[in-house]
Amino acid sequence: MSSPAPKSPELSDKSKKYDRQIRLWGEHGQTLLEAATVCLVNVTAVGCETAKGLVLPGIGGFTVADGSTVKEEDLGNNFFLDASYIGKSKALACKQLLQELNPDVNGDYVDESVDYLLENRPNFFDSFDLVIASNLNEKTLLLLSNRLWESNVPLLYCRSLGMMGTIRLQIREHCIVEAHPDNPQFDLRLDQPFHALQEHLNSTEVTSKVPWLLVLYKYLRVWQKEQPDGHKAPNNYKEKNQLREVIRKEMKADEENHEEAIKAVNTAFGAGTVPSALKAIFEDEACELLTKKSNIFWIMAKALKSFLIHDNNGNLPLPGVLPDMTANTDSYIALQNIYRQQALQDADQVYHKCQDYLKQLSLPPDTIDERSVRLFCREAAGLTVMRGTRIAEEYERNSRLLPLMEENEVQDNLTAYNFALRAYERFLSECGHIPGECTAEQDIGRLKTIAGKMLGDLGTHATISDDVLHEICRYGGAELHAVSAFIGGCAAQEVIKIVTKQYKPIDNTFIYNAVSTESVTLKL
Repeated sequence: MSSPAPKSPELSDKSKKYDRQIRLWGEHGQTLLEAATVCLVNVTAVGCETAKGLVLPGIGGFTVADGSTVKEEDLGNNFFLDASYIGKSKALACKQLLQELNPDVNGDYVDESVDYLLENRPNFFDSFDLVIASNLNEKTLLLLSNRLWESNVPLLYCRSLGMMGTIRLQIREHCIVEAHPDNPQFDLRLDQPFHALQEHLNSTEVTSKVPWLLVLYKYLRVWQKEQPDGHKAPNNYKEKNQLREVIRKEMKADEENHEEAIKAVNTAFGAGTVPSALKAIFEDEACELLTKKSNIFWIMAKALKSFLIHDNNGNLPLPGVLPDMTANTDSYIALQNIYRQQALQDADQVYHKCQDYLKQLSLPPDTIDERSVRLFCREAAGLTVMRGTRIAEEYERNSRLLPLMEENEVQDNLTAYNFALRAYERFLSECGHIPGECTAEQDIGRLKTIAGKMLGDLGTHATISDDVLHEICRYGGAELHAVSAFIGGCAAQEVIKIVTKQYKPIDNTFIYNAVSTESVTLKL
């Protein structure tokens, strides 16, 4: 009778609860998420849907800021308000119903408007990791965005109006270590094997049971001897085909590792070099001129640069990660251990350089730990720095929106709708009511005048079609829950990316048209 399979280790309650998302961003990402606090400005359907997408995965805490009360018309599109709260604080209602989704999340509310907070408690927002705002008028939006830019607090601004929705991310600088590229390339160093790998490859007999990496290395050396110029690795289609043929000639039937080696020829070479995005990081002033206030990302980047130049012949530290391979267990684990050991050695050298820089800056040694450096070295090929722009810059003559408008003529497209939504926000500031709420025809004329003036201020003669402006007025300020749920779900993902410092967030504007189901991302 066969013995029972060993039991898998018991998961903690938290791991069970968040298992699916931890598979995406890891325990360290979940820890960052649970340490973060966000502020929700305005209890709108899109704002509440965004908050829902953060409360469910376990954001550390949230605060709702809204000075208005619940009205009967609010109940039609917002599931986080109900009839029992009519006449009561919107912020309180939203906070209580959101917190029911996840008791582990800390919830709070402030029964004051954003205008009041900016005027009387301007430092209120400084303690948050990110602020989420929605459906503001232009004056309030600019005041809030400028205040948060000065405080270096990221702002995610969402709009949901009728069948249109947008997301605008304002962030000064965002450093991403784990970008999670769609098609990562494994760094195997077959063309330049390090000492321990070289010894292992030379001393191991190639059979049908060893990993394909050894098969590929064996026939790479055969191919190299045939090359007149002594190429270390094939770097074009013709040369890769030649290497494949060398393997095929020696392959016997049912040698799966040989088949895998043939397939791997395309992707097994070329990793380990410094990509252009990483070169730009190394040349950045923030990397060159470290200060006590430098983000630890830049300290580790400078240490990495020093390691490449002085210790590793210009190559990246070894990630130490191998792809799956058909092989017997012992041979695969032996190979895996060699890569892991070299990766640890590389990371250890970078860590000691980090400690040297911390000492020079008179910062405590525990500012950067070994685990962070190992992760940084493993993900070195995909390091990314994103620098954003102020929302207020979109209203200036040098706005990035200008060439888009000239090219697209601002007619019936997503760019036009995005600009029309901005005109809608100025209408709210100047006229004090929602366009289309009472006298639609009169409001269309006012909205057209405002849009024309805004375009003129940018120095363009482009126009927005009457159909687009008519559509904006036709909505009468209404939020459709389906559109708000979609935009809120997308916005919550962007917040998680920023908080966990994983995956690349939008840069910097996302526009969605639910009528045509079209979307576009623009940098404005």
